[in-house]
Amino acid sequence: MVCGGFTCSKNALCSLNVVYMLVGLLLIGVAAWGKGYGLVSSIHIIGGVIAVGVFLLLIAVVGLIGAMHHHQVMLFFYMVILFIVFLFQFGVSCSCLAMNRGQQETLLNSTWGMMENKTKEDLETQLNCCGLFNTTDTQQQFNKDLERCPAPCGKEGGCVLCGTKMLDHATEALKILGGVGLFFSFTEILGVWLAVRYRNQKDPRANPSAFL
Repeated sequence: MVCGGFTCSKNALCSLNVVYMLVGLLLIGVAAWGKGYGLVSSIHIIGGVIAVGVFLLLIAVVGLIGAMHHHQVMLFFYMVILFIVFLFQFGVSCSCLAMNRGQQETLLNSTWGMMENKTKEDLETQLNCCGLFNTTDTQQQFNKDLERCPAPCGKEGGCVLCGTKMLDHATEALKILGGVGLFFSFTEILGVWLAVRYRNQKDPRANPSAFL
């Protein structure tokens, strides 16, 4: 059987979904590990990562079952959902790659404002810094953060701003995230193409006159 035939398409689609399953399990495992070791205490962050992992795992299971049984309905929903995920991930990845320093600062300010105090304190302890930005607009919030800052540098009296530390690494981190996200988004469009191709092929073991 030449590559591009029914068996080849089936094996390729199954292999791709196995990779998606492993990535989903990895996300769930990393989130659980981070929570267990106290690296991240926010239930929203942990829940978000686990939700993404579970969603990817479910999509992969649907695609795998659909590929193994050549199930038309499951393959249809699989490729539609995967295409929507591709559009979303492609847009987010491009945004990460195009974001400048000013936009990063605005994003950090808005994210910091939505964080729980416990999450802020965890970040301050891990990064050994206090507060985000000390500007006119954020002066009141900065003073509150400074009062309850648990970072070791607070005892030494020489803390740097967390926003400065974050921005120093934000550009590189966004490039990595954008690049990885862009790479995986193209694997998703590959999955959509394989699903469409495989769905329109006939199973040679079935009745040749029947469209499956």
